[in-house]
Amino acid sequence: MLQTALKLLTKIEENGFHGYIVGGFVRDHLLGITSNDVDITTNATPMDIKAIFQDAALPQEDYGSITVRAKSVRFEITTFRRELTYYNNRKPIEIEYIDDLLEDLKRRDFTINTLCMNAEGKVLDLLNGKVDIEKKVIRTVGNSYDKFSEDTLRILRAIRFATSLDFTLSGEVEDAIKKTKHLLKHLSYERKRQELDKIFTSKNVKKGIHLLKALGLDQELELTRLDHVHNYDDVVGIWAMLEVEEHYPFTTNEKELMKKIRTVLPLNNLDPEVLYHYGLYVNSVAASQKGIDKKEVTRAYNDLAIHARSDLAVTSEEILSHLNRKPGPFLKNLYEDLVHLVLTGNLQNEKEAILSYCKENYQTA
Repeated sequence: MLQTALKLLTKIEENGFHGYIVGGFVRDHLLGITSNDVDITTNATPMDIKAIFQDAALPQEDYGSITVRAKSVRFEITTFRRELTYYNNRKPIEIEYIDDLLEDLKRRDFTINTLCMNAEGKVLDLLNGKVDIEKKVIRTVGNSYDKFSEDTLRILRAIRFATSLDFTLSGEVEDAIKKTKHLLKHLSYERKRQELDKIFTSKNVKKGIHLLKALGLDQELELTRLDHVHNYDDVVGIWAMLEVEEHYPFTTNEKELMKKIRTVLPLNNLDPEVLYHYGLYVNSVAASQKGIDKKEVTRAYNDLAIHARSDLAVTSEEILSHLNRKPGPFLKNLYEDLVHLVLTGNLQNEKEAILSYCKENYQTA
C-alpha cells in the first residue's frame, strides 16, 4: 500500500508538481497502526491529475478531489485548497485552489491529521502534529469553536479519535464542543450513525460512551438511553438498547434483530424454547446486557435436542403416511407440539417415539 502510494507521488513529482500522503495514513503509520485508507494532496489540479493518470475518475461535484486506482487500490487525490464558505455547518460550498501546502493543512480538522509524507517517505510536520501524538491529545488546527461551527461532523470525529486512539481531548476542544454541540441537529442521521458506529465498534468503546455523556452529546444525538447499555461488545446490541430506529437509518435485517433482542431481554435466555425460537446470536446479545456469560448461552444452545424443525427424526410424509391423513392445518399445531415436547425433554427425538405420539394424539377416528 505505502510503496504504491509513494510511486504515485513520484509520478506526480515527475510531471512538475508536488504531492504528499496526508492525514490518517501518516498518523497511523507513526503509531504503528495498519491503515488501508490513503489520501494524497497535491498542487496539481484535477485536470492536471487526469492528464497524468488518464484512467482517473473526476468527481461529479468539484471539491478538488479525483480518484485514482493503482494495483486495485483506490486513492483519493485532492488539490491544495482553501475552503471559503460552508453550508449548514457541514458542507464546503465554495473552495479556492491554492499552491501552498501549509495553507491547505490549516483547513483540516486536527493537528494529528496534518502530517504529510513525501515521495521519499519522509514525514513532514508543519503544525506540530507529532507533538500532539506524543502527548496523546486531540487538538484542532486553529480555533476549536470556529472549526466545529464550520463543520459539525468534526465534533463526532473528535470523540471517535479520542476513543479509537485512546487520546484525550484538549481543554479548548472540550469547551468548544459544549458550545457548538447544538449544531449537531443540522447533521444527517446517516453521518451521525457512521461516526457512532466507529465509536461503538472500538475496543475502547466505554471511553467513547463516557465522553458522549460527559459532554452532553447523548442528548443532542437523541441517545437518551445510553445508561441502559450495559454491554458494549456488539454494535447491534448497543443500538437495540438505544431504541432510535425512528430516527437513525438501519437495514430491515438490523431492525428485525434489534426488535428480537428487546423481545428476549426479559426472557430466560438459557431456556430451550427461547433459544430455539430466537437463536444463539439474539439470546447471546440479550444475555450479555444482563451480565450473563455468553459461554453459558452457547453451551445451552449447543445442548438443544434440535435447532430447527428439520432436525426432527421424522418427515411430514412419514407422519402423514403413519396417520393415513392428507396435509392440512393440523400439521402446524402438530409440529409446534412436537418441537415443544422434544425441546423440553418430554419426547425423545426418535422416529418410533414421535410416530407413536402422533398416532395417539392426532389419529382421526
